[in-house]
Amino acid sequence: QVQLVESGGGLVQAGGSLRLSCAASGPIFSLNNMGWYRQAPGKQRELVAVITRGGSANYASSVEGRFSISRDNAKNTVYLQMNSLKPEDTAVYYCNAAITTTSYYGRTYWGKGTLVTVSS
Repeated sequence: QVQLVESGGGLVQAGGSLRLSCAASGPIFSLNNMGWYRQAPGKQRELVAVITRGGSANYASSVEGRFSISRDNAKNTVYLQMNSLKPEDTAVYYCNAAITTTSYYGRTYWGKGTLVTVSS
């Protein structure tokens, strides 16, 4: 069974940094686009950043220049380096990946989320 497991969340002061990781495991044939989403209390889940297998990345305008997404294809892992954090970045951050297995082509999987809290 395919699983995405996030780590690296926590409490940080405004202006600080955190690095999130998300490792995919299971019967993976290929790992395509990977991304990070977030959901703040009372708000809808929103895209933060996405990266293709080849390394092309796109960011939400609210995090452009502060966050950086990367991946290690050999480890089936995606990272999100978050710098200059703001209180409005407080949210549960979810990992997302399009994964091809022997049963499904490009199926979307989600992690359970990791909480990031930025204090002012």
